[in-house]
Amino acid sequence: MKPASFDYHRPGTAEEAVSMLAELGEDAKILAGGQSLVPMLSMRLAYFDHLIDISRLSELQGIEQRGGHVWIGAGTTDAKVGANRLVRETVPLLAQVTPFIGHFQIRNRGTLGGSIAHADAAGEYPAVALTLDAVMEVLSPRGRREIEAQNFFAGVWETSLEPDELLTGVRFPAWNGRSGFAVQEFSRRHGDFAIAGAVIGVQVDEQHRVSRCAIGLLGLGSTPRRAMSAESALIGRRVGELAPEEVGTAAMSGLDDIPSDLQGSESYRTQVGAVMVARAWTQAVREANAGANDA
Repeated sequence: MKPASFDYHRPGTAEEAVSMLAELGEDAKILAGGQSLVPMLSMRLAYFDHLIDISRLSELQGIEQRGGHVWIGAGTTDAKVGANRLVRETVPLLAQVTPFIGHFQIRNRGTLGGSIAHADAAGEYPAVALTLDAVMEVLSPRGRREIEAQNFFAGVWETSLEPDELLTGVRFPAWNGRSGFAVQEFSRRHGDFAIAGAVIGVQVDEQHRVSRCAIGLLGLGSTPRRAMSAESALIGRRVGELAPEEVGTAAMSGLDDIPSDLQGSESYRTQVGAVMVARAWTQAVREANAGANDA
């Protein structure tokens, strides 16, 4: 199928883009890399009278160190995020998840901001943003504001962005000390969305106790999720005393509204999710311990 007809707009600045959003209202949609939006338009799952193309706005692109955070412009492509040295060294989880995003053609066109604003519950970048407590920077005709990741994802393909707001950049906090990160996900084929997955960061102190941890879940709800109860229970415990299977079970405990569809039942996704958490935890702890041994 082909998309329904629409008017195409290419603003010269981010300010012009949000002015268009305000003027055109709900009939307008932002077009970034188009790797999620264009298929939806082609299959007539979505329809808009106006598309506002921001893909060539240089002010929305780039990767910079800003204090204790790494700022990434919303228009920065997935490929550039995954290949960037600063990202690999400072926010390694972002670099680790990038190869899981579709195929290289998609990563060459898709953008970090587009993925996060699309808010797919099985999307890797939304899960990392939530897990690492990222901050979204948005612009509207009223000015600029910031939205914490925990308040950003609202539902299936829904965010807390207002209709006339544009995601301009995302700040990811850098973890210091003896830290390890890992991603594990299960899908039918490489490039497919995950049936269930986990992204994990863990930090250990000099006594090899968990001083900080974050467990994010993919494909296990209407939005990306955090296993907050499990995270709290792990703080202060020695990593050598924690069985990965125990961590996986704890992460899935208490979760409700796990989807059940043709890809898998609720119980199946729950079991797969626990295994993905256990595997990611093992890798993250191994990396953190390696850092402790090097210190």
